[in-house]
Amino acid sequence: MLLQRLREYSERLPLPPSLYAETPIRYVIEVKPDGTFGGLTDTADPTERKNRRGVPRLAPQVKRAVGIKPLLLADNAEYTFGLAREGSRPERVESTHEAYLELLDECLVATNAPEVAAVRAFLTAPGWDEGTFPEDFDRAAMSTFRVGEQFVTDLPAVQAFWATTNAPDEGAIRMQCLTCGQERPVLERLQTVIKGIPGGQTSGTSIISANASAFESYGLTASLTAPTCSDCGERFTRALNDLLADQHSRIRFDDSVYVFWTRADQTQALAPLLEEADPAEVKLLLESVKTGKRAVGPEPERFFALALSAAGGRAVVREWIDTTLPEAEEALARWFRRQGIVDGFSEETRYFGIKSLAGATVRDWRDISPPTTRTLLRAALTGAPLPMDMLAAAVRRTQADQGVNAPQAALIKLVLTSQDALNSGDNGDEKEDNMTGLQADYPSIGYQCGRLMAVLESIQRSALPGVKAGIVDRYYGSASSSPAGVFPRLVKGAKPHLTRLKRDKPGAYVALQQRLEEVSVNIPPVLPSVLSLPEQGSFALGYYHQRAHDRSRAMAAKARVAAGQATDQDRHDADVDEEDSND
Repeated sequence: MLLQRLREYSERLPLPPSLYAETPIRYVIEVKPDGTFGGLTDTADPTERKNRRGVPRLAPQVKRAVGIKPLLLADNAEYTFGLAREGSRPERVESTHEAYLELLDECLVATNAPEVAAVRAFLTAPGWDEGTFPEDFDRAAMSTFRVGEQFVTDLPAVQAFWATTNAPDEGAIRMQCLTCGQERPVLERLQTVIKGIPGGQTSGTSIISANASAFESYGLTASLTAPTCSDCGERFTRALNDLLADQHSRIRFDDSVYVFWTRADQTQALAPLLEEADPAEVKLLLESVKTGKRAVGPEPERFFALALSAAGGRAVVREWIDTTLPEAEEALARWFRRQGIVDGFSEETRYFGIKSLAGATVRDWRDISPPTTRTLLRAALTGAPLPMDMLAAAVRRTQADQGVNAPQAALIKLVLTSQDALNSGDNGDEKEDNMTGLQADYPSIGYQCGRLMAVLESIQRSALPGVKAGIVDRYYGSASSSPAGVFPRLVKGAKPHLTRLKRDKPGAYVALQQRLEEVSVNIPPVLPSVLSLPEQGSFALGYYHQRAHDRSRAMAAKARVAAGQATDQDRHDADVDEEDSND
C-alpha cells in the first residue's frame, strides 16, 4: 500500500526525464562544434550552501554499487577523463574511462547527434592533457559538456537513449509488479535512490533491498524480494524525494524524518503544526474541527504519514499511517486540546510540537530516542493514547530539574488525559479547558500536594528574597514521590517565614496565608508515604498550575495598582515576590 500511494502521488508531479535527477555539476566543459576545447566553467560557490559543490542540474543518475557504471555525459573525472583520484587504482581508473567512452560511442550510434560527436572527438583528441584543467581541479566533482549553447545531456535523443540503456533487458525476470500489479520485467536493484534521510549514505538509500540471506525468500535476492518494474521504482522514489525536499510536507529529526501527503492535490498544513504548533494555527484547527468546516465532499480525502530512518544504503520504514484527512485533523485537534497548558507568565494557552514534547523527557535534545517521536506522531494523527513510560520519563525529568517547565507540564497532561479517555471509553469530547489551568477542586492528592509545594515556595521566596537554594531546589524530587516524609517539615519551616512576612510585608503575608489556607483545605491529615506514577504526574501539574496562576495574579494586581484601580486584595497580591521559575 505504501508504494502504491507514493506512485499515485507521483502522477501529479512534473517528473524529469527518466533516470535523470538534480545533481551538483561543478564543471561545465565548453566544446566547440569541431571537437576542440573551448574553456571550462567552475560553477561552485562556497558562499551558497546550495551551490558549494556546483550548480544543481538535471543529469543522468542511477544507483551505483561497487561495479563500474558510467553516467552518460555527467560524471567524475575518473570516468570522464581518466584522471585518478587520490587512492584510486590505476587499472580501475583505466577501466572506468573505457566504459565511459564505450557508452558515449553507443549514444553516438543511437542518436547520431553532432553534439555527442563533438564531445567524443574532444575526449579522444591527442591535443589535451591534465594541463587543460586548473591546479585546484576537483577530480571527484561532476563534469558535463556544453556544445555551443546546448547542454548535451538536455538533448531529447540523449535522454531517450539513457532511459533505453538502463531499461531491463529481454532476459530480465518477469514478475507481477508489487506496485502497479502488471506482469513486467522487474529490477534486480532499484535504479534511483532516496535523498535526505538522516543517517543514510550521502549517495542515497533504497527503500527495497536485501543484502543477506536472512532477508531473502523463495530464492529471490536484492530488490527482487519485492518485485518492482522500472517505471514504478522510479516513480515512487521520485515521489518520496519530492516530499522529503518540501519543508511543508516533512519534519526532520537527527535520526529520522516524517513525510505527510494527501491523495488529492490539495494543500494541507498538518506537518508545520506538528513541528511548530503556532498558536493561531492551532486555534484555527480547533475551531474548524469543532464547526465541521473542513469536512467536505461525499468521500473523505485520504491522508498518509510515513516515518523513515536509514541504515547505510537502506531506508527503513518506521511508521506508516493511512487514514482520512478529517480523521487526522480531528485526532490532531484532540491531541492539542489534551496537551493545552496555560502559559507560565500569561493567561494564554500554549501548545507544543513533537520535538518540544519529546525534549521534555530528556536533558539534551540529542538524547531524544526515535520511539518517543514516533509514539507522539501516531498519537497526534490517530488519537492513540500515550503510554505510561512516557509519563515516567517526563516525571523523572521534572524531578531531576527540580521544577516543571511548560513542555513538561503539557506532556504530562497529554499522557494523563489520553489515559483517562482510554480508561473511561471517552470518544475524545473532553472539555477544552480541562486541566489547562489551575483547578482548585481537582480530586487528586498529588495535584493538591503540588499546589502546596508552590505556595510554600512563594512563602519562602517572599520572606527570603534572593535565596539561592530554596525548598524546591532541595526537596521537589522527594516531595513529588514521598510527600509524607517531606511536607510536615516544609509546613513547619514555613511558619517562621510567615511570621517575618507579617512583620515586614503584611500585604504579602495576608495573600500567602490565604493561599495556604485555600490549598490546605484539600490536603488530608495523613499524607501518603508514596505517590503512584499518575499522582506524581499530577503533582507536577499542580505545582505548575499554581505557580502560573499566582504569577499571573501578581502581574495583574501590579498593573491595577499602577493604574490606580487596585483593591485591597490587589495590593496584597502585588506585594508577593513571584520571581521567574525555570519555565
